Amino acid sequence: MTETAWFSPDGIADVSGVRVGHARVAGVRALSGTTVVLAPEGGAVAAVDVRGGGPGTRETDALDPRNVVQRIEAVVLTGGSAYGLEAAAGVMAWLEEHRRGVRVGPDPAHVVPVVPAACVFDLGRGGDFAARPDAATGRAAVEAAAAGGDHARVATGAVGAGTGAVVGGLRGGVGTASLRLESGITVGALVVANAVGSAVHPGTGALYGSLFEDAPPELPPREVHEAASRRLAEARAASVRPPLNTTLAVVATDAALTRAQAQKLAGTAHDGIARAIRPVHLMNDGDTVFALATGARELPAEAGPLALNDLLAAGADLVTRAIVRAVLAAPGGLRGPGGDFPSYGELYGPPKDRQPRGRQPRSR
Repeated sequence: MTETAWFSPDGIADVSGVRVGHARVAGVRALSGTTVVLAPEGGAVAAVDVRGGGPGTRETDALDPRNVVQRIEAVVLTGGSAYGLEAAAGVMAWLEEHRRGVRVGPDPAHVVPVVPAACVFDLGRGGDFAARPDAATGRAAVEAAAAGGDHARVATGAVGAGTGAVVGGLRGGVGTASLRLESGITVGALVVANAVGSAVHPGTGALYGSLFEDAPPELPPREVHEAASRRLAEARAASVRPPLNTTLAVVATDAALTRAQAQKLAGTAHDGIARAIRPVHLMNDGDTVFALATGARELPAEAGPLALNDLLAAGADLVTRAIVRAVLAAPGGLRGPGGDFPSYGELYGPPKDRQPRGRQPRSR
């Protein structure tokens, strides 16, 4: 199954040195994949905040500010539920070959790459429960990231870890967005939107996240929304899979942050999920947000500790915008042995553009 990806006009790769790669599980009945966010060589300060009741993660304890690891080289977002966490092994092997990781001996080759990972539930979405990412998928994704180059446009929609994503019965996927602050610091976010909750306001058909833009969204005609609601209700009723999901996000910045500050950034970014999806952080979600700080730019000294506020606000805003873009970038609806998953575009018509109206990202 081949689907066309949409490339975001701005995204997490606008943070200098941060790269993104996707890989998809092969097979006619496969609907899963892996996404790797690769830090600049030398790594990035990192943190994680887990809010969902059913998370599937690897190496997240290493990111606790009380623990020894100071910087990491990559974050893995993957489909396949807990099985898919095996993708991190392929990323770890690639990093070892490139001598990237925590030095543990006198030889530069003596490294242990610490590769935090989190998974979404998409098992059986394509019809084959056993079609899920493995180490080879992870390796393909990190190789794609390394080959992408700085400031490359990021593919969104049904790609990588978002290949089989579903949001409230609609197709979800990968979305990304970025913003350059007045201080010159860049913040970017990438999400895998795959939630039990809905991204659509039930009374209007507008995407929840679009309501937080500076200009109000154009609401779908009433008759279109009514027809869409009926079609979505039918699709949900026909679902053969349990409502197990999870939304994942990575917020990256070129700011120099302490590990505690990165932890705060990861935590407040969850607000962006809550604005775009309702309800969130349920027992059958594993909502997880990572933060990466490359350290290329210092926070404005004159603002003191409050200088972090601009980054916190931007991180949450960008996660919301990235979720909207993920839903809009989802390809046509999917109906098969794994379930019936219409897309937002199928129900409401293709958007006039592929990003929410209102405040637009500032140019570099």
